Amino acid sequence: MTVDLEWFDEVGFPALLRAARTAYGSAIRTALAEVGCDDVPRNGSYVIGAIARTGAPLGQIIRELGVSKQAAGQLVDTLVARGYLDRSVDPADRRRLTITLTERGQAAAEVIRAAVDQVDAGLVGRVGPEYVAHARATLAALIEGSRGADHGHGAGSGHGDDHGHGPDSGHGPAGHHD
Repeated sequence: MTVDLEWFDEVGFPALLRAARTAYGSAIRTALAEVGCDDVPRNGSYVIGAIARTGAPLGQIIRELGVSKQAAGQLVDTLVARGYLDRSVDPADRRRLTITLTERGQAAAEVIRAAVDQVDAGLVGRVGPEYVAHARATLAALIEGSRGADHGHGAGSGHGDDHGHGPDSGHGPAGHHD
């Protein structure tokens, strides 16, 4: 008795996750470029998407992104300089900075969300909603297991790829890194 294997049956999960992240990242970068936002830096779509989607504090988003404080500071500085984020002193606590999306940042967030939705719709069209739901549940179990193993410092709740839907989503801590 022979078993017919699919190409992905012999590929490890980390490699599949990386390729999936690339699919989202490419869609996001292409969509951003089409609207003149081709200067969003690496991981920028994740931060923009997470702020737009959840309004989470920047510190939480950066922790979920898993970069150093120096890298996070440079990323935020770049997003501010390029007009995606606004940084201001919190009127309630002058020791704190508030980060919000500018008009350009909000427009980029909408493009990121639309790109992720387009990839998601294509995936549903290829494999059906049940398989997509199972994939989400499987990835959630992996993330939750990781959080338990590292005491709550697992992947974010955003989009993925750096795309906001989770690790790499850009939609937040899914989402979406690019």
